[in-house]
Amino acid sequence: MRQFIVLLQKELIKIRRDSFLPKLILSFPILIMLISPMLATMDVRNVNVAVVDLDHSTTSHRIISHIKASEYLSLVGATSEFDLAMERLEEGRVDVIVQIPDHFERDMGVSTPEKISIIANAVNATKGTMGTQYVIQTIAHALVEVRNEKNPNQMSELVTVQNRFNPTLNYRHYMIPALMIIIFILVCGFLPALSIVEEKEVGTIEQMNVSPVSRFTFTLSKLIPYWAIGIFVLIAAMMIAHLVYGLLPAGSFWVILLGTVLFILTISGFSLTAANFSDTMQQIMFILFFFIMIFILMSGLLTPIDSMPDWAQTFTLLLPPRYFVDILRSVYLKGTTLSELWQDFVALGSFSVLFNILAAVTYKKQA
Repeated sequence: MRQFIVLLQKELIKIRRDSFLPKLILSFPILIMLISPMLATMDVRNVNVAVVDLDHSTTSHRIISHIKASEYLSLVGATSEFDLAMERLEEGRVDVIVQIPDHFERDMGVSTPEKISIIANAVNATKGTMGTQYVIQTIAHALVEVRNEKNPNQMSELVTVQNRFNPTLNYRHYMIPALMIIIFILVCGFLPALSIVEEKEVGTIEQMNVSPVSRFTFTLSKLIPYWAIGIFVLIAAMMIAHLVYGLLPAGSFWVILLGTVLFILTISGFSLTAANFSDTMQQIMFILFFFIMIFILMSGLLTPIDSMPDWAQTFTLLLPPRYFVDILRSVYLKGTTLSELWQDFVALGSFSVLFNILAAVTYKKQA
């Protein structure tokens, strides 16, 4: 026990005396949580719309006014010349063209009118698709208003939509848990491995190899400081999510804490195992970067697992972040309980035991 306490004090003193590491630990999670939710978003705004109005009616003016008033759309201009609007689309100044045909208002009441034509710039597929949907919804609301004014007794809505767990469809609420996980991967994954490899490069680990300290004691003393850092990161990230973005977990904080502890144990044990097979900083950084890219791209952090090919969905079962993604998002947005997530917790706990045992076993202590 005395050996363990001395080694733990050594690690804490080393972190405290480092001129850069404490600043990184404090600033990195804060900056990521403050800036990234504003940038990493699938919400599409400022969709430039040009209207080709061939009808010049009250209905077409109503449609134009709704487009102008939308917080997602920006009306570039209304014109009668389709070629001018298409020229702006080709130049990239317009994202969507709305063409209202001649006699559209007149034909609405007597026959099936010629359809409104919508042309989107699909170079940016996301903006083109989402922008088109916004335009369609805006036009539909305008036409409902017009019809209700002409026939007040007509039912304006036959379909109701209810968005559960994220009523405002705020993409930040979906991304903030993912950003927390990315921070844990980078802070609790990179730092322990770099600490081990640094000692190999400067030669201080040789002193540990000839000492009576067991490899389990040495491994534990390396991991505990970064486990504590991970808990600090969790609390800081949750406070920023609440104070800046108004996001509070719908479920229990203790369920989130338990999942975070298991994931920190897993990712730190994995990084230490990789460090045991690396001799230089370049080696460990390339190894960790390779695996971290797989973790981020294939664990459901950024893209839904259901959208992946069948073989990729099966492969994700071997990735620990997959289970923590389910835990954090389910508890944060849906209020899911521990009993409902027991399979994810069992899988994450199994990974944490496996990787920490591997970290201790693969550390070769040479006398």
